[in-house]
Amino acid sequence: MQQYILSKKNVITVISGLFIVLGFFSHFVLENVGLSEWALIIASVFGIMPIAIQSFQAMKVKVISIDVLVSIAAIGALFIQNYEESAIVTFLFLFGHYLEQRTLNQTRSAIKELTEMAPENALKQMDNGEFEEVDVDDIDEGDILLVKTGAKVPVDGIVLTGEGHINEASITGEAVPVNKQADAEVFAGTILENGTIQIRADRVGEDTTFGKIIELVEEAQDSKSEAERFIDRFSKYYTPAVLVLAIVVWAFSQNIELAITILVLGCPGALVIGVPVSNVAGIGNGARNGVLLKGSEVIQDFSNVDTIVFDKTGTLTVGNPTVAATELYEKDSTETLGYLASVERESDHPLAKAVLNQIGETDFYPVEETEVVKGGGIVSSIAGHKVVVGNVALMKKENVTLSKKVQKDVKRFEQQGNSLVLTAVDDELKALMGIRDQVRPGVKANLQELKDLGVKNLVVLSGDNQGTVDVVAGELGLTEAHGHMLPEDKSAYIGKLQQRGQIVAFVGDGVNDSPSLALADIGIAMGSGTDVAIETSDVVLMNSNFSNLPHALGLVKATANNMKQNIVIAVGVVLVLLTSVFFSEWMNMSIGMLVHEGSILVVIFNGMRLMKYQLKGRKE
Repeated sequence: MQQYILSKKNVITVISGLFIVLGFFSHFVLENVGLSEWALIIASVFGIMPIAIQSFQAMKVKVISIDVLVSIAAIGALFIQNYEESAIVTFLFLFGHYLEQRTLNQTRSAIKELTEMAPENALKQMDNGEFEEVDVDDIDEGDILLVKTGAKVPVDGIVLTGEGHINEASITGEAVPVNKQADAEVFAGTILENGTIQIRADRVGEDTTFGKIIELVEEAQDSKSEAERFIDRFSKYYTPAVLVLAIVVWAFSQNIELAITILVLGCPGALVIGVPVSNVAGIGNGARNGVLLKGSEVIQDFSNVDTIVFDKTGTLTVGNPTVAATELYEKDSTETLGYLASVERESDHPLAKAVLNQIGETDFYPVEETEVVKGGGIVSSIAGHKVVVGNVALMKKENVTLSKKVQKDVKRFEQQGNSLVLTAVDDELKALMGIRDQVRPGVKANLQELKDLGVKNLVVLSGDNQGTVDVVAGELGLTEAHGHMLPEDKSAYIGKLQQRGQIVAFVGDGVNDSPSLALADIGIAMGSGTDVAIETSDVVLMNSNFSNLPHALGLVKATANNMKQNIVIAVGVVLVLLTSVFFSEWMNMSIGMLVHEGSILVVIFNGMRLMKYQLKGRKE
């Protein structure tokens, strides 16, 4: 019976409202006082039922909720035959709850929109080679799928054949379509705007990037920040305190109506709802703009960041380096370049790809032994020769002599902003390559936006040589630049910054710099939708879109300020109402409840403003 009444709360609100209208109509138009009182009594009884049930449920778990205060106040008003007050108070409380739920659902629209974007069906290649429509849950890894113009990509996968432009806004927040051809990666929930492609399913269901985004945003919106936990604790003691105050007032004044009015006016509804609605709206805005904020605690910490530390390759730079200069120290380098290509072919480092592209076609040799030196390079054995490929530090460690000419070349390459790859065979240096990565387009303007938002220190830490790092730092106007940094050096440096009292965010690729991402107050991954980036950081910039970083920082600052505004509004309204009870003659239960419910809507609508937040100076 209790669940049935609660499920019909909106219907009960309407019935209560109709009987209130009947009551006032009978009193002022029909001048029938008896009918008016009975109508208001019925309205009060209907209104009290769901509120009393919620009060009882709260009391069962030893919580004195807002519903308890309203129930006592309404029943008390009935007891002193103030039917008008009891009817209006319960109706306003129920109607306010209805409006709260409706507006809160709108703040969760990001989740609703994401869920609606999730594909339900797909065209799957059957054993006979024909494509048939199946439910997306019936797709397994390795299945071949057909995606036509206007259809949603059902899974994460690789394009096998065909070509088209895909809108990846659901993943990256960018609505500009991206061209996809054979071997390109595609994501579930994105839309093929033109063309036809066949894809191989690599990740399906909840394992897709889109599925993980929905899960993360849902978890983030359900999580609680320290501010919310404080308000929960505050409400736990504040509500009983209001009840005690009402009892004390009644004991001294013997004015039960005054005591009941205090119960109504002291309800902390706006205080309880103000912080969560700000967090939910802020997280929703981020989700629609390619920024995943993993919880409301992240919002609080990120909004206070004063130092941002960047990895260089793939973060400040494009992450697609090319060989800019080469020096060979032997007449015939064919064999050496073959050794170099054989070693680099087994590496997934961005510099290795650049080296292989530069060498082109060559003879590959079996690599017999391989030792990866973290932050240095690779030591291998090929055809009985010791082959060392890496930076200057590795050459010194392996006792490779660098002649004066080599040292001069190294210095020149560094000053030009190149990363260095040296190759030694049997402890004799044979080749030097300078590899350069381009700075991301627009990153300088984005860094200025971060400064405008109050970030005092912008630092780059890189495993690259100091000359290359200095060139990038000088071009971008960074505060500090440190090269030759191993992963452990980076995390140690972040620890030093924190010891100085700085609140540090680290921006990296989420793979090589996981210690720094974990140690920093806020870890920010240049995601590209990768599993590691999504799972190891506090904030994910989808598709490695650096321009989303200033939006993310501006958004969390706006969210934190919005939260404070809501707290001030909520506390201020309660103080004004309680003061009015003692120092004015116009305040009563009905007016108090109207103002109280109005304050709840004010904080909700204030929070909802965050859904349309855009960084100043940017076009929507």
